[in-house]
Amino acid sequence: MTGQMITADLVDLDLSADTKEAAARSLAERMAGLGRVTDLDGFLADVAAREAQMPTGLDGGIGIPHCRSAHVTEPTLAFGRASGGIDFGAPDGPADLIFLIAAPAGADDAHLTILSALARQLMDEDFKAALRAATDPDRTAALIRGDTETPEPEPTSEPSAAPESVAEPEPEPVEASASETEPERPPFRIVAVTSCPTGIAHTYMAAESLENTARDIDGVELAVETQGSAGFTRLDPTVIAAADAVIFAHDIPVREKERFAGKPTVDVGVKAGISRPAELITEVRAKAARGEITGTADSGAPSTPVDNAGEVTDGYGTKLRKWLMSGVSYMVPFVAAGGLLIALGFAIGGYEIANVKVETLFNHFDWGSTTSWAALLFHIGQAAFAFLVPVLAGYIAYGMADRPGLVPGFVGGAIAVTTQAGFLGGLAAGLIAGGVVMAIQKVNVPAVLRGIMPVVVIPLLSSIVVGFLMFVVIGKPIASLQSALTDWLNSLSGANAIILGIILGLMMCFDLGGPLNKVAYAFAVGGLANPSDGSLKVMAAVMAAGMVPPLAMALATSVRGRLFTRAERENGKAAWVLGASFITEGAIPFAAADPLRVIPASMVGGAVTGALSMAFGCTLRAPHGGIFVVPLIGNALLYLIAIAAGVCVSTALVVALKGLRRTAPEAGGSQAQATKVATVA
Repeated sequence: MTGQMITADLVDLDLSADTKEAAARSLAERMAGLGRVTDLDGFLADVAAREAQMPTGLDGGIGIPHCRSAHVTEPTLAFGRASGGIDFGAPDGPADLIFLIAAPAGADDAHLTILSALARQLMDEDFKAALRAATDPDRTAALIRGDTETPEPEPTSEPSAAPESVAEPEPEPVEASASETEPERPPFRIVAVTSCPTGIAHTYMAAESLENTARDIDGVELAVETQGSAGFTRLDPTVIAAADAVIFAHDIPVREKERFAGKPTVDVGVKAGISRPAELITEVRAKAARGEITGTADSGAPSTPVDNAGEVTDGYGTKLRKWLMSGVSYMVPFVAAGGLLIALGFAIGGYEIANVKVETLFNHFDWGSTTSWAALLFHIGQAAFAFLVPVLAGYIAYGMADRPGLVPGFVGGAIAVTTQAGFLGGLAAGLIAGGVVMAIQKVNVPAVLRGIMPVVVIPLLSSIVVGFLMFVVIGKPIASLQSALTDWLNSLSGANAIILGIILGLMMCFDLGGPLNKVAYAFAVGGLANPSDGSLKVMAAVMAAGMVPPLAMALATSVRGRLFTRAERENGKAAWVLGASFITEGAIPFAAADPLRVIPASMVGGAVTGALSMAFGCTLRAPHGGIFVVPLIGNALLYLIAIAAGVCVSTALVVALKGLRRTAPEAGGSQAQATKVATVA
């Protein structure tokens, strides 16, 4: 540790800021003055990004803006006391005790443990009272550090002594007498997990709040696992097994959640663990009394990275969609990175770089040659693309059966590439692998074998089954089907091509980034794995149609602003950039506020653009990029005309449909505003 985490120079007992941004800047400037923050604006941007995830105001007049940042040299804490109060989003009003917590991106466990100890201290009323009464920065810093010479924190370090001398002698004798009169009644045991995005403050405050509350309730024992930045120490499996109920207070996914399956569970955000722990304990006890069990271990619905994938209440069609979207969501980054690298290589060195052999590149790379650099980008992109089908298959199986599905899924996907079964083979391999693993998991095995099942037995048996099916049974038929699909796409011309363009355009614009949109997009990028003239036309039509809705809404808000709310007009400015970047979700705020007008108008415009793109014979080798990859588009001018035509059609339709209403909206854009952040993300 290069210095004390907080010193008198980092204490402001008369913080005069009016807003949380100004407060953070004032305290951060003190950190920067001591050399603990290297880039003030960069650090404040990280603080603001954390604040955007969830307000950091807490009940009791506390604000704890905090973040992990590459601009922090060592873990640092600054404290400000604002007599007028500053709004940090707490339900009970402004905060007067402001703690700015700065942790380096790679902070060590010792520092983060100290920060977590502070977070726990903030749940102590005596500690907060001492801070409000403090008059000297040096003593305040010592109090926060927990130095022994400071008298105020002493009561918090001896919680058992205080109840004997102050006004709390009654509860302890009552608890003791209760336990004496009913010795046969076991305690109600609860295990809890707390976590927050940065794992610095809320994680430990929620843990402390739950522990303190449980300690005051007769007949309740509670153990907490804090999944924070200071480490992840798992609860003893015997403690979990003996627990009667579970409380999850978290804002990020609970790690190894399956350990807690089969018990009554309350699942809430981390701030609920801080602000209403007694309610959570009461709620989970009531669930246990009613016999409500969550996610039983033997239900055949394992915890997976896809929320609710495999819930028994879902129909098969819903489950299938979630499994497929799991694979597609993990595949898309490989497609985007690989496709853009390949397209960039073509843009720099021309299409002939595809003929440059890897051996030539490896042995004769010319640092000054654009051809060498273009070929390098091309082959890096090809390497990324080689993972496309295996990743698709692997993560479909992952969505179905969790980690045991990864090995057979990837193996099946690799075999699909080997047998030239392509994208369709990857889909089949993923579904087969997930199904095989789920079937094996249902087999009752001796206890002695359970430890090696997920590591050895399941991967071995499932890989054998999937490999056999893909090589011997279905690989060749799927390869023939893939070849037929490719030939069909290459043969498309005239009316057939236009019809396909219309269908793809309608799919891209129906749910604006939802499942149907993703199906159309996955169909297009799947063709890029084995590019042909037909598959490149499909990719072009899909991207063009996907750009139409946000661009049309942006144009509509510009030409007929009075038909839209203030929030929609603001969203319209962002929609220009989102649409130009091929982010169809930029139109969701408009569709959420007025779906019966926006969605049909978007679909018609997308169909027009898809049809024109196919009719013009436009091609695209990049899977993403919008107007920024225009140099890589075949027949680029006609492509832009197709997009412009669809945008104009959608704009005219949405303006006409909205114009049928006799009154313009006032300020009812709250729904659109509420969805703005989520849809852009």
